[in-house]
Amino acid sequence: MTDNAASDSGSDHENLSHEEILEVSATILNDIIKKDPLLSDLPKGVTVEEVKEQIALQHGQSITIYVKREAGEEIPVVVRQRGARVLDLKHALQRYFALKLARERSTVKISWRYVWKTNYLCFEGQKLKDDLSLLEKYGIHNKSCVSFVKRLREKGPK
Repeated sequence: MTDNAASDSGSDHENLSHEEILEVSATILNDIIKKDPLLSDLPKGVTVEEVKEQIALQHGQSITIYVKREAGEEIPVVVRQRGARVLDLKHALQRYFALKLARERSTVKISWRYVWKTNYLCFEGQKLKDDLSLLEKYGIHNKSCVSFVKRLREKGPK
């Protein structure tokens, strides 16, 4: 009788489609993450990268930098702590928006080449012009706030 019960429950799982299995797995994973005190503030449909970032934050291996937009919105961006460069901050910001747009199922495409050509990131009046400079050089640390500043067109010689 126990063999029949075991085979019946096994046959239920065999009848699930791939999409249904993915949905069940995602639900179980979300429940586990919501119960974990370190990971509970992560969004639904979290990626492996986001979990690794959160764990690195808890272990002091990464820092959160807030990027302030013109609309007043502050975006929390996670960057590794040791040896982080301006370019790492830019890449983290790009990942943030890629995930945000994917979650919203948006078809909007951001031209990051244009964004970085027309804007600087700025920290306490210092423009972060050199992508290879360390964030420490500018005094950027955990919970620092950087903002976007429009680049002024430089006039060439006449």
